[in-house]
Amino acid sequence: MAIDMNAVREHIRGLLIALGDDPDREGLRDTPDRVARMYCEVFDGMNYTNKELAEMFDKTFEEDISSSSNDMVIVRDIEFFSYCEHHMALMYDMKATVAYIPKGKVIGLSKIARICDMVGKRLQLQERIGSDIAEIMQMITGSEDIAVIISANHSCMTARGIKKPSAKTLTTTLRGRFETDGDMQNRLFMMTR
Repeated sequence: MAIDMNAVREHIRGLLIALGDDPDREGLRDTPDRVARMYCEVFDGMNYTNKELAEMFDKTFEEDISSSSNDMVIVRDIEFFSYCEHHMALMYDMKATVAYIPKGKVIGLSKIARICDMVGKRLQLQERIGSDIAEIMQMITGSEDIAVIISANHSCMTARGIKKPSAKTLTTTLRGRFETDGDMQNRLFMMTR
């Protein structure tokens, strides 16, 4: 599904009118086009399914990396953003920690950050972001043992409504042994504090 830039331009122009402003005044004249271009960038992830993202970022290295099946790879503090599907409000100061237990191959580390970016570039729920990242990681690595921890501020809570600027939302998505093995969970949470 491609973003319809002409429709975005038309609707932003209509929104400016609905807000009581003049879309033909100098400061707003190019706003519909600027917003359409911005939406193409910040919502680029909407153009792809999780399966397509997994194919796009499937860069792994077959390795005999360990004799232990409990070795973890953890990438912390991956900064990205998203937009809440309920208010189209920015989710910001968002950081993800993605962990997995390799199963005969490892993924290129930058690919984990790229997956987070693209999943974030959709109208989203923070809970779904974690699930989408975990699903894509499972497809690429072949590992069932995936964990995704996300913290973020939501402008729908900080700038409007309840207006609690220091409120932060934390979500965890645990798959495989991260979900069922208490010792594995404790190790993960100790290493990601």
